[in-house]
Amino acid sequence: MIAAPFVLLYFAARGLRDRRYIHHFTERLGILPAAVHQTIPGGIWVHAVSVGEVLSAIPLLIQLRNVLPGIKLHVSCSTVAGRAMANLKLAALADSIFYAPLDYCCAVRRTLRALHPSVVVIIETEIWPNLYRESRRAGARLLVVNGRISDRAMPRYRRFRWFFRPVLALPDKVFAQTEISSARYRELGAEQVEVAGNLKYDFTPQHSIPPVVAQFVERNRPSAIWIAASTMPPAEADDPDEDDIVIRAFAELRERFANLLLILVPRRPERFDVAASKLEAAGIAHARRSCLTGMERAAVLLLDSMGELSGLFTIADVVYMGGTFPKRGGHNILEPAFFSKAVICGPHMENFPEIAAEFLAGGAMVEVREPAALAKTVASLLNDPATAREIGERARKLAEARRGTAVRIAEAVAGLEQDSIPAAPGYPLLTPLTWVWRVGARLRPAPRRLDTRVVSIGNLTLGGAGKTPFVLWLARNVSGSAIVTRGYRRQTGTAASLFAPGDTAPVSLTGDEPQIFLRDKDVPLGIGADRYLVGRRMEQRFGPKLLLLDDALQHTQLARDLDIVMIDALDPFGGCRIVPAGRLREPLTALARAGAFVITRAARRPRQAIERTLRMHNPHAPIFYCRVKAESWVDARTEQELPLDTALSGAEAFCGLANPASFWQTLETIGCRPRACHAFGDHHRYTTKELSLLTGATLLTTEKDAMNLPEVLPPARILWLRIGIEIDRPDELLALVKGPRA
Repeated sequence: MIAAPFVLLYFAARGLRDRRYIHHFTERLGILPAAVHQTIPGGIWVHAVSVGEVLSAIPLLIQLRNVLPGIKLHVSCSTVAGRAMANLKLAALADSIFYAPLDYCCAVRRTLRALHPSVVVIIETEIWPNLYRESRRAGARLLVVNGRISDRAMPRYRRFRWFFRPVLALPDKVFAQTEISSARYRELGAEQVEVAGNLKYDFTPQHSIPPVVAQFVERNRPSAIWIAASTMPPAEADDPDEDDIVIRAFAELRERFANLLLILVPRRPERFDVAASKLEAAGIAHARRSCLTGMERAAVLLLDSMGELSGLFTIADVVYMGGTFPKRGGHNILEPAFFSKAVICGPHMENFPEIAAEFLAGGAMVEVREPAALAKTVASLLNDPATAREIGERARKLAEARRGTAVRIAEAVAGLEQDSIPAAPGYPLLTPLTWVWRVGARLRPAPRRLDTRVVSIGNLTLGGAGKTPFVLWLARNVSGSAIVTRGYRRQTGTAASLFAPGDTAPVSLTGDEPQIFLRDKDVPLGIGADRYLVGRRMEQRFGPKLLLLDDALQHTQLARDLDIVMIDALDPFGGCRIVPAGRLREPLTALARAGAFVITRAARRPRQAIERTLRMHNPHAPIFYCRVKAESWVDARTEQELPLDTALSGAEAFCGLANPASFWQTLETIGCRPRACHAFGDHHRYTTKELSLLTGATLLTTEKDAMNLPEVLPPARILWLRIGIEIDRPDELLALVKGPRA
């Protein structure tokens, strides 16, 4: 923590010097753009540090899209080059891409609060103590995938094993690349370790070549093409510079292969200019990819671009993989292997010892021990193309035999995603206020009983859990039902306002959600804060067989025969903290009062973790599941119903819900993608001016929000979405609701 101010000053100075680094500075502090924020918990956060990790993440993200369709995928990077590669390669796969926060609690917590991830996936060897701890505290499951610990790094980790042991015990699972890495993780303290293979084997070959590069190659008509990929500078004082090695070898080869084309690809962007200077000093005519027109004649193409190397392997005759002469541990040889190319490596493949050993044993790779022998090795393969093809074919078969890692890991991520429960981060300063809330919740008068059977429908958290459509469903399916509600935020009215089926009243007298009940026209409705008084008058006037109490789990002044507790699968327990630190109205021990649980919005989210928590506090209450079902659009002006496939091009959406993302998600499930979404406060009453600021020709909203529209509507067409619900085992639930009075 002592270094924190200096790190922040570094990023601030860098951002002031170059505006491209402003996002680097703010996002490293955990301050993410508003578009990244998730109002509903869920999603996968994949942390891939640099270019190599980003490329490893591609097959995993593809499989996650298949296994968990519709889930939010967030990708973070730590390096500028990694971020650039992620923007290039992952834009179509990830919902957001950002710089990873610095490993300080404040920055990590900000990021976790913005994303609300259900699973955090760490690619390869990133042991960040605060990221690990805070992810688990936030209720996210933690997974390390493609894990590896190199020969070079292991001694350093071993010296600080006392520090890493408690950190590595936090992941739910570590998927190591090899048995060697698995043993090293266990030695350092990881408990759940499994060998899953290398994600890089699931690389999808890219066969496309940039047209301008294809024109350049066609114009130069080379007799052969040699690619020197991912060349690196020295790592230690006695290391060679790979650009120097390659350039010297190429100078030798030109004497024997007059039309040989070298494609030189430095690993790091900051090395592009250095490599160009070295080529100029050697007197070798070269062209830079960034300035290429396709009409140049040159012996060397300097690939000073990102993300284009993979496609160029298709035209190579021989490939040298960099990072293997200096003590850098080598780079991934699988990409050229998938193209059946003969690959040459230096002696340093410590980052991939098992792959190197397997390829060498199978005759699928050529190892060169000394830099001086590189030119001779390249020449021998160019002179014997049959041998080069044979080596490349062996490499392809070995690489393809190891595929399938991404599928296995994606299935594991999906399992953990279903078994996570979001938790709010701790706010020590708010703890005394939670005590006040708890005391207030206990100061309740003794309950009074009505003559009619009473069933309460409520939830344990602040905000909506889909109670309104569920109450309507019960009222329509149980004859003789009446609804009692408090009429939250109504502006006028008596202590007990009663409405017969078919009555009408302004929203100011009922509130927005009771107005939905009133519009149903089939069920008597009573509104008032004292629900015993309202219920008694409902008995006297309507004589109902069943009173349904809307949002009344905490209204214990009225005795009830059955408490149905609604659980929102997207955020089941309000961060597991009492208001104001979280969204719980009562401790989870209050679940013991439930006679039945209904888990809402359960189309994708989990069952195991939620059920396990419910059973900890209530072993006997039956559990039901329900899902929202969009039925039709309704014109707010004319009340005309329109089909769900109504043309809505250029539409904008708005709502005032506790969880606005639930509406956005519902729109997505019916294939509706508005060009903009606007969230207002819960129960917001709209003005004509506010709605006139929305520029869509059609405005989409919810039925609840339609109750809060102004009398004078804007010129735009306004449609609200009529929804219903689907419930598993409906007959069993209805029998429980109707059942004999206890």
